[in-house]
This record gives sequence, C-alpha cells and structure tokens, in this order.
Amino acid sequence: MNEQATPRRDVEPDLTGRVALVTGAGRGIGRAIALGLAAHGAEVALVARGSAGISAVRDAIEAEGGRALAIPADVSVPAEVERVADRLSPKEPHILVNAAGTFGPMAPLVDTDPEEWMQTVRVNAFGAYLTARRFAPAMVRAGWGRILNVSSAAALHTPGPLNSAYGTSKVALNQLTRHLAAELDGTGVTANVLHPGDVQTDMFEAISAQTTRLGDAADGNYGPWVEWMRRTGGDDPAKAVDLVLRVVSDSRGTPNGEFLWIDDPLQPAVPSWDVATRPDPTWVEH
Repeated sequence: MNEQATPRRDVEPDLTGRVALVTGAGRGIGRAIALGLAAHGAEVALVARGSAGISAVRDAIEAEGGRALAIPADVSVPAEVERVADRLSPKEPHILVNAAGTFGPMAPLVDTDPEEWMQTVRVNAFGAYLTARRFAPAMVRAGWGRILNVSSAAALHTPGPLNSAYGTSKVALNQLTRHLAAELDGTGVTANVLHPGDVQTDMFEAISAQTTRLGDAADGNYGPWVEWMRRTGGDDPAKAVDLVLRVVSDSRGTPNGEFLWIDDPLQPAVPSWDVATRPDPTWVEH
C-alpha cells in the first residue's frame, strides 16, 4: 500500500494560512491525509498516542518545506485533548480530521473483554466528541471551519456477528456528527463523516490476523472481505486524501451532516441517510 500516494490533480486547494489538526496521524489514512494537507500549504498538528509515527510524518513534511507539530496524546481522554490545545495555543485549527481509530475485538459480544470493547468506542467516537467540543467554538468565531470524521461502511451494512464494538462505535460517530452538523448549520462551519474506501492499512492487517485466528467462524463475516482485499489490493489512499481536499476547498459545494464517499470506490456506495435542512442555526456560543 502506498500511504503517501499523491492526491488526484483535479483538486489543488491553497491551504496557506490554514491550521489543520489530524488525529491518528502517525499511520494509515490519518498519515496520508496529514501529508496531503501539508502538501497544499496547511500547517498540520499531528496527533496520535505514539510519538514515533507522528515524528516521522513531521520530519517528512518539514523535509518538503512544510510546517508540522507532533503532539503525542490520547484524544479519548479529556485532559489529553486540553493538552493538545495548550500545545497549539494561541493557534486554533481551521480543519479537524478525526482519523484515530481501532477495530477492537472480533468475537461474539458475550465473549468480548469489556474494557477492550469500551475502549473501541472511546477511541472511535469519544475522541471525535472531545476534539469537536474543544475546537469547534473557535471555528465558529472565525466563521469558517471543516470537521471530518473518518467513519466506515461497516456502520451502514446490516449488523452481523463478531464486530459489535467497531460497528457500534462507527454508528455512534455518524450520529454524533449529524447532531454536530445540525448545531453548526449556518455558522460557516461544517461537520461530515467520510468512508475512506477499503484500504490496506495497519487496521486491515489487524482484521486479517483476527480472521485467521477465528478460522471457519470468520467465513461468513470478514473472511471473504479479507480475501477480496488481498485480491484487489484495496482502494488507493489518495482517493481519501482527494475527498478531504475537496471538502476543505469547497470545490464541490459545502456538504454538512453527510456521509461522504470517495470517488470510484471498489465497494459500491451504500445508502446512508437523507440530508436534512435546518432553517435556523442552533449553535450556542459558550
């Protein structure tokens, strides 16, 4: 997989002067998005629980003449999010991409470890809640901001066995984002979820390892998907980068409260929800 793939040439935004905060920026989709934003002029705050990955991404950005700050933090912990804000101060992000994620346990619900199950929801949903809660007010004051939460088609498929933690976390993330979008309507700030495609990241390798461990039990669930991913190679990460760049450049309008798909996904787009409109913004500044 080429996580540093170049975004499609039909999107060339100038993000000079914009500050972007990307969680999960040390690897996978988060890494690719961070590199793409930096390549178009954004100053990028790189956040992840481990320091090694984001330090390497920072060095790669700076080697190309960009600006980046590596901030090790667990965004599922309120105090850690405040520490991120302190490191950024007095700057505030104009763009927030919540790409931090974990797949969690692959097992029947009754056989899962409670802490591992709940941690999956903390990382995938609570982290986005905490970062949006902290950074959206400054975007509203500035009159412009883009919040993008990395979701999954797994939240739209019919529920099945073995992945209750991940599926539940992404459904929660979708609904959280829709509530946030309704509150932000009319402020100049938008919130959307995106499906980055079926990409062979570290998460894919973790899923693959779990399906191997489960053997026949995974045949009706993730086993065929893993085989399909190996056969096709998955989606190019550049598609997800291109989608983010389109949203932050408003090149195809300003969606809000939508489930966004990459162009030409290997997996056909799954219907999500009708886009609701609200005539009156409900955001209340505190």
